[in-house]
Amino acid sequence: MKPRVLIGPAPLKEIDHVYGPVITGAGHEMVFPAKNAQMTEAELAEQLPGCAASLAGSEPYTRAVIAAAAAKGLKVIARAGVGYDGVDLEAATDHGVAVTFAPGTNQDAVAEHTFTLILALAKNLIPQHDLIRAGHWPRRANRPLRGTTLGVVGLGRIGKAVSLRGKAFGMSVIATEPYPDRAFAAEHGIELVPLDDLFRRSDWVTLHMPMLPESRQCVNRRVLELMKPKAYLINTARGGVVCEPDLYEALKAKRIAGAGLDVFEDEPPAGSPLLTLDNVVLTAHTAGVDLQSRDDMARLAANAIVKLLAGDWPAEWVVNPQVKERFQAR
Repeated sequence: MKPRVLIGPAPLKEIDHVYGPVITGAGHEMVFPAKNAQMTEAELAEQLPGCAASLAGSEPYTRAVIAAAAAKGLKVIARAGVGYDGVDLEAATDHGVAVTFAPGTNQDAVAEHTFTLILALAKNLIPQHDLIRAGHWPRRANRPLRGTTLGVVGLGRIGKAVSLRGKAFGMSVIATEPYPDRAFAAEHGIELVPLDDLFRRSDWVTLHMPMLPESRQCVNRRVLELMKPKAYLINTARGGVVCEPDLYEALKAKRIAGAGLDVFEDEPPAGSPLLTLDNVVLTAHTAGVDLQSRDDMARLAANAIVKLLAGDWPAEWVVNPQVKERFQAR
């Protein structure tokens, strides 16, 4: 019987020609979700057991799901993305399941999307569009980007890509990063500053940190109150790094000028008061997924699965390396 690989994200069924030959060419069988939507925990728990691997999207890989699937042969969870906060990493390690991600595949997509949000806010794009469609002609001066300060929280691959685009727009770039690439910062004239200084000085604060216990709701009332009244917050990282009630209050009271949000604590954000504000631009967690990055992420995840099931160890892709000895002994 061929080892089965669950393709978690339903939309990937439409592009199986991109990554499918990698999986089937290695002698594995692809299994697709029963419905054309993101699986719930219960649905994932029903479909994952019996699969040797999962090419994973944003499905909830909880301890219960992983334990049940590992007992029936699950060995690999390969994220088609660079974040893996939807996977209980401790549970995967406890059960000998290797978890991988797809580094270097979507930083340019996220950087482009970040500036889509910035430009939409700076140039008053959505209100202009709506007013013109309503028969008005709202000609007025908009904000420039050149000469303003871009504050980048997290100077990893994505933060670097955003910083370079900020420089191209003539912005001054400052950044905060716990493990900075000082050579990159020096080469491109990026000033490294503490988090509080970044929030005080920036005209645009853009978030690119991972979702970790220490970063949960790190953007809260305290740091939002440090921002300039005419400053904007952009979040293309994870919804959980922002305290949404605090952000709502800051936006509603116009203590900051606006926000561009691609991610939310709960997705979709049905009923969120943020949806009622006119100084917010919203997108549907699409920053990292353009046509090219989608293909690249899926292809890398497929390669990670094939390598691991063949007994290879792609160390640069595995996020729980401590599982190696137990994984190879299974």
